[in-house]
Amino acid sequence: MSQMLQMFRQAGPAQFSAMIGQVAPYFASIAPQVVELRPGYAEVAFPKRREVLNHIGTVHAIALCNAAELAAGTMTDASIPPGCRWIPRGMTVEYLAKADGDIRTVADGSAIDWNLIGDIKVPVMVYVGDKPVFRAEITMYVSQA
Repeated sequence: MSQMLQMFRQAGPAQFSAMIGQVAPYFASIAPQVVELRPGYAEVAFPKRREVLNHIGTVHAIALCNAAELAAGTMTDASIPPGCRWIPRGMTVEYLAKADGDIRTVADGSAIDWNLIGDIKVPVMVYVGDKPVFRAEITMYVSQA
């Protein structure tokens, strides 16, 4: 079991979410809550608040990218085999609708072969309620440690 997954299970969602901001301070800028983390799946939420808004009052695109990378990264860490490591190599995004509420971000890697080495494409969807507002594909480079 990955160290990140072990920390999530031991600390619980609230404490783990606070620890993420200590490990990678930039993620704290969106005040994320890691709702669920397991091999092949991660869900991250954050509230719509002034600090993450753009000039038209919707959630800023970079805040959405931040949540997508957090969900994909924690899920990748929980999914890769022991003795491997990962790093994001790229991200492609598509804005589907205005993000005008609290954010729910889902990285679903259930269809990915996590035993592969090299580039792995991780799909991420972002929702306001049940409405999709943003889609990302994050390329994670997985290698032997």
